[in-house]
Amino acid sequence: MPRLSVWFIRASLLYLAAGFTLGALMLANKGLRLEPFIWRLLPTHIEVLLVGWIVQLAMGVAYWILPRFQSSRGNTRAAWLAFVLLNCGVLLAVAAIVLDVPAGATLAGRLLQASAVAAFAVNAWPRVKPVGV
Repeated sequence: MPRLSVWFIRASLLYLAAGFTLGALMLANKGLRLEPFIWRLLPTHIEVLLVGWIVQLAMGVAYWILPRFQSSRGNTRAAWLAFVLLNCGVLLAVAAIVLDVPAGATLAGRLLQASAVAAFAVNAWPRVKPVGV
């Protein structure tokens, strides 16, 4: 397995653990009524699991499993850039949600995430070819 896939998948598993922890805390709060502010963690829980876990896991597996032509995985700098941008975007969006920062910070996190998808597409696009070509 390529090193970048390992990094993508390990990071996604860290986000999975964080998301499940947040979900367990919110579930416990539902029954035990610990603190009312815990419900404000719901957007963070969604962000961490949806983008941090699922998108990152999909990118890691895609980088590993997409075909290689002439034993090359394409532009690996773009794929590494996607990893960095995605994680910075998730962390910025989560920080903006938790710290109740103005919407501009959340938008910046989303733009970093969109840039990560674009960078990953730069790497993956040449590796997707029709059968027989």
